[in-house]
Amino acid sequence: WYQRRVRVEQLEEHLKIYYARLFPYTPYVRWLSYGSPDYLAKREFSFTLNGDIYLRYKSFSNQDEFKKELRAVNPFKIDVGAVYNAKPKDHKAFKSGAFTAMEREVVFDIDMTDYDDVRSCCSEANICPSCWVFMKIAVKVLDQALREDFGFTHILWVYSGRRGIHCWIADEVARKLSNSGRGAIADYMSIVVGGDAQSKKVSLPPSLHPAISRAVAIASGYFDELMIENQDFLSTPEKCTQVLGMLPPKTIQNDLKDWVTGSSSSRSKWEELKQKWYAYAKPRKNLVNKHTIDEIVLQLCYPRLDVNVTKGLNHLLKSPFSVHPKTGRVCVPFLAKDVDVFDPFTVPTLDTVISEMDSWKGEEKIPDYAKTSLKESVKLFETFAEECHRASNREGNKENSMEW
Repeated sequence: WYQRRVRVEQLEEHLKIYYARLFPYTPYVRWLSYGSPDYLAKREFSFTLNGDIYLRYKSFSNQDEFKKELRAVNPFKIDVGAVYNAKPKDHKAFKSGAFTAMEREVVFDIDMTDYDDVRSCCSEANICPSCWVFMKIAVKVLDQALREDFGFTHILWVYSGRRGIHCWIADEVARKLSNSGRGAIADYMSIVVGGDAQSKKVSLPPSLHPAISRAVAIASGYFDELMIENQDFLSTPEKCTQVLGMLPPKTIQNDLKDWVTGSSSSRSKWEELKQKWYAYAKPRKNLVNKHTIDEIVLQLCYPRLDVNVTKGLNHLLKSPFSVHPKTGRVCVPFLAKDVDVFDPFTVPTLDTVISEMDSWKGEEKIPDYAKTSLKESVKLFETFAEECHRASNREGNKENSMEW
């Protein structure tokens, strides 16, 4: 108890320094304004204080207001919500149903705990380099689908600070989507479906959609490293039985009874399973389940999405550059193309960046964040915010040119 209290008190003191000197206010407000102060003023922010005290429906008209409140309240966590039809801080003045969410970015939340049924190295809130590969697959599958299938361009990937990743799609057409439109995107991305009692959760049609073929290619590229080497996914009879349940019923199960209890390596068992399936499937030209091996790969490796986060227009999501109170790590953005080299275990902590700032011996007239390991993350974020700002200006010019 005493140690936890000391950590909490230290976190409070370090957050005061962080919000005073290191938080990237200018690009942050530039991003969430999208070229309009009114847009920012109608955005909901939520602050979580020490002791799990929640302050919802906070809103700010400009950067100075936001910075002043952040420094005064010193939140342990910042969440970002929707843009409403009025300022959220005035929501109590409206009758029920009159205060409504109008816009927000389309977001995805991918949490490592949702992979607990297929990872053996860790469980619950714990992660390690072995299971982080699941996140690499998720980023690549989703980023390519969002760009190639939907045409989105303003996409921000953010490490959650502990065990997952968040995706913010900031294109104007995405921000204006209804709940049903967001749901359609979430459903398009959802391949693994079914509850704990369902063994087979992926069923593919005979002719694969290009998005599924692309996902299979991405997942297959990591399969040996992730499932065979890292997770040793056929190392016990229980694990073998789990994979056996992913096969179509009444096919090759009887041929694999010894396979379940055998002592061969996961690699050998995987090769044997594939050989037996292909031998079964080859002479059966009218077989419905043509892609069974791909179905198993996807059930084990495909992104596990919290679809409710994506579908809900007014759902709150942890803000970029918030600090995770349990790990002290900053929720930094990263590029999808760099996901293979992104290392969550070297993401800057609050302690580290404050120490780096205090020990800086170089040019003093540069921003404080530039004196720390946050420099590249903020630079990336500045580029993203500027691109969103320019796109908003272009959309505004198009609307003006259409006026009579």
